[in-house]
Amino acid sequence: MSHRFVRTALSAFCLLLPAAAAATDLIPVEDFARHALLSMPTLSPDGKHLAVNMNAIDGDSHMLAVYDVGDMSRPISMLRLPRYELATGITWVSNTRLVVEKGKQFGSIDKPKSTGEILATDIDGKHQDYLYGFESTFGTRAATRGTDRGWGFVDGLPTPANGHFYMATQSWDNNDYSTLYDVDATANTRKLIGKIGVGGLGFMVGAAGRAIYAYGRNEQWDYVVYRQGPHGWVQLSPATIGGSFTPLFPAPDGKRVYAKYDAGGGPLSLVEQDEDGGNRKTLASDAFSDIGNIQWTALPYRPFATTPATGLPMVSYIDPTSPEAKLHQALSLKFPGKLVDFINYSEDGGKLLFSVRSDRDPGTYFLIDTHVYKVTRLFDVAPWIDPAKMAERRPLHFRTDDGVELDAILTIPNGVSLHDLPMVLLPHGGPVGVQDDWFYDNDAQFLANRGYLVLQVNYRSSGGRGADFREAGYLKWGTRIQQDLIDGVKWAIAENYADPQRICVYGGSFGGYSAMMTTIRAPGMFKCAVGYAGIYDLAMMYKKGDIKSDESGRNYLNTVIGKDDADLAANSPDKLADRIDVPVLLIHGEDDQRAPFAQAKAMRAALDAAHKPYEWLSKPGEGHGFYDEKNNIEFYNRLQAFLEKHIGKGA
Repeated sequence: MSHRFVRTALSAFCLLLPAAAAATDLIPVEDFARHALLSMPTLSPDGKHLAVNMNAIDGDSHMLAVYDVGDMSRPISMLRLPRYELATGITWVSNTRLVVEKGKQFGSIDKPKSTGEILATDIDGKHQDYLYGFESTFGTRAATRGTDRGWGFVDGLPTPANGHFYMATQSWDNNDYSTLYDVDATANTRKLIGKIGVGGLGFMVGAAGRAIYAYGRNEQWDYVVYRQGPHGWVQLSPATIGGSFTPLFPAPDGKRVYAKYDAGGGPLSLVEQDEDGGNRKTLASDAFSDIGNIQWTALPYRPFATTPATGLPMVSYIDPTSPEAKLHQALSLKFPGKLVDFINYSEDGGKLLFSVRSDRDPGTYFLIDTHVYKVTRLFDVAPWIDPAKMAERRPLHFRTDDGVELDAILTIPNGVSLHDLPMVLLPHGGPVGVQDDWFYDNDAQFLANRGYLVLQVNYRSSGGRGADFREAGYLKWGTRIQQDLIDGVKWAIAENYADPQRICVYGGSFGGYSAMMTTIRAPGMFKCAVGYAGIYDLAMMYKKGDIKSDESGRNYLNTVIGKDDADLAANSPDKLADRIDVPVLLIHGEDDQRAPFAQAKAMRAALDAAHKPYEWLSKPGEGHGFYDEKNNIEFYNRLQAFLEKHIGKGA
């Protein structure tokens, strides 16, 4: 896809956008530091109730809240969870019963991490029960659930809902198998329906309640797929699964399945096929990008539309004449310039929960009665954010010095010409499988509101473009990935978007690593660097932090960074501090488990030893990224002051 084509497509899309503010209105930093009150909504099977994650005002406490969809002013019940714990999954198993997967919020950068515990509650808050996990202190089987030495995950539902769900489990003590149960969430009983002698796998269950596939990355970090045959599990060959194969849902006929698939490592397509891989039919594909968001009908599930995983979320309809596609098109006309996303239907299809969001809008949730087409606004994700004051996020493509086409996002301050602007390179974390997309980005919007052009590059190893692209960054964290970022800056300078004398780099997690490494690999390009919850010593990842805590994590490290001590040192910023020629700001949570505080202390010691200038901000009680709103306010203020000091005020 050419640079010109992306810009033309963007122009057509943006013709529908509401007029942006003529000039940048300075938005209080507090608005960017606030947490969303409600998140992760899901509609009950009868369409009468909504379950959501709710944040307390202090930001550290969470609860599961249930609302009557006709009155969102106050919840009808709440399940309060211990401090820092929250629901990572919310599943309706009947009209009156909910299953909750527990997790912990370790910081603002990472997604909440599942603890493997599963609870159940009625919508009125009664009959709370502990279904799986080792910390059983309540419930009908508290005396026996303490023997659950592992992690449990909701892996599917019978249709229609009958009070049961399918639960996959992984043992702590034995990584050599994965199991699947049919669980009665009311009686708190379980029946084993699947077991395979490979650890770390999830399952797809067919309409008849039979496990069809087991799939995932095994302990060796190899991606494997098994199919249930008449005589047990059979591993599918590379020729059958191609570069990647991820089953999604059984097709309505009960004989075929929907899946994401690629033949040889390229972008993922949406396909329909026989269970054994035969008679494969491509439903949606894109030459550059994976198929990303998929829109599904009510029961029985059928995909009716898709969007690409990169660039603008232009909707492609598999069958434009279907009722669901027509409804989606009609709603999209009501919300120009935004993506309409169908979340879930009531079982009879009469009620539909959907969201609307864009690059400027964090999102709003609505309910529509599909019989009379009455739309009810439920809640805004961040009602204090005014989309009209937010900046445009523009997807563009460029080529690297070795000829590879990459996609990038530019966030452009309001009311200024896209010419010689002070710029911040904002590399994303991960790096493997993570990507920057077009939708609202809090950091990018904060920086743009302060007048800085923001460049986000989907470098090699990013998600959204298939297995080959993801693996192209393996063992190249400090080299090729950094060159991709540097090439992005060179491109922005060549296009006269960025002022070459006013460029800084700021990133979190792996982005913090890149903030240091890009200044090392491209001396003179940047005027300052900000590392937030970063990794600075690659060898330390084998000794400290939560990644190395199990065999799968250690094999991941072997795969993506390798074990050669000399190579790790040659690509670790703390070993190369004498080559950092710009002022540095280091920010870290002192209780970070993903990138331990020792990483920041090692970088600080290296800068001290090399007599390099730096500033420092650390906070006790914070994990992988600050979560406390007061700390986030301080963080954003320090970031703004640091940028103004070294590249001047924004445009």
